[in-house]
Amino acid sequence: MIPRADLPDVVPIFPLPGALLLPRGRLPLNIFEPRYLAMFDDALKTEARLIGMIQPAVADGSRLHAIGCAGRITSFTETDDNRYMIQLTGVSRFRVVEEVEGFTPYRRAKVKWDGFERDLGRTEKDPGLNRETFLDLLARYFDVADLRTDWGSLKEAEDELLINSLSMLCPFDPEDKQALLEAPSLTTRRETLVTLMEFALAQGRGGEGSLQ
Repeated sequence: MIPRADLPDVVPIFPLPGALLLPRGRLPLNIFEPRYLAMFDDALKTEARLIGMIQPAVADGSRLHAIGCAGRITSFTETDDNRYMIQLTGVSRFRVVEEVEGFTPYRRAKVKWDGFERDLGRTEKDPGLNRETFLDLLARYFDVADLRTDWGSLKEAEDELLINSLSMLCPFDPEDKQALLEAPSLTTRRETLVTLMEFALAQGRGGEGSLQ
């Protein structure tokens, strides 16, 4: 855990549509573009080793959403073709103040961490979670979305791990992912997740893939 006082005022940002990182969540990334290889190398040289994940607000990426989540590089592997397979562990959400001009090939932003103090605290609980009802809805959503998972692990997972992992992995639209990111509490995130799954069921759609 990084103390609040040690969080930097400027972070490198990685705009990636549909990619959601949440505090204490883990996001695997495949880094291969030269600008992001440079970003990775520079981040490793810092004590915090942070990369700010953020979603574009428009298709061309010229405008970004106001809120993202910083992740700490916690593991990486270099491939034979000079790519990096890295893992980010979510630290805290942030609010973009402004982008910073400079000589780096990647984008950087001045950020504020105010308002996201709970991200640096203890694992959250969701007192309103009815696990049986939630897992029943999830099973119906997975069936429509043609998704598979380890149900034993899901049933045993703590509230935060269950809700945040599903928020990160389910194939929702980027704007829906942003709504999950901006949820002020775990309970609100679970309510948003339920709404998105119910909407997908009503539309008879979901996505394709496998959740590990």
